[in-house]
Amino acid sequence: MRYMFLIYDDENEWEATPDADKAAVFGEHMAYSEALKKAGAYVAGAPLGHSRAGRRIIGERIDNGPFADSKEQLGGFYMIEADNLDDALEWAARCPAASYGKVEVRPVWNIEE
Repeated sequence: MRYMFLIYDDENEWEATPDADKAAVFGEHMAYSEALKKAGAYVAGAPLGHSRAGRRIIGERIDNGPFADSKEQLGGFYMIEADNLDDALEWAARCPAASYGKVEVRPVWNIEE
């Protein structure tokens, strides 16, 4: 079964983070991605641009981001393959973002079968 990890953090705090610290965080995510790949669990993953660059369509209206009234915004994702929710939660707990933000785990419906 596929699971999506939605990563939430304070994107304004991230923008203010020194480049060396950002590089260290990216290094942690690259190592995590490699561990997922080595285990055969990795499907996809990527950071997202700042929410102010996003747009949301509601009917015929287009809203500019950010979209939530909180400091935390959706900042990236991973999609993995796991046998069950417990296995997915174990991988999510190992995600570097779990130490500085929040990682939401959601099952992905398979509508192609």
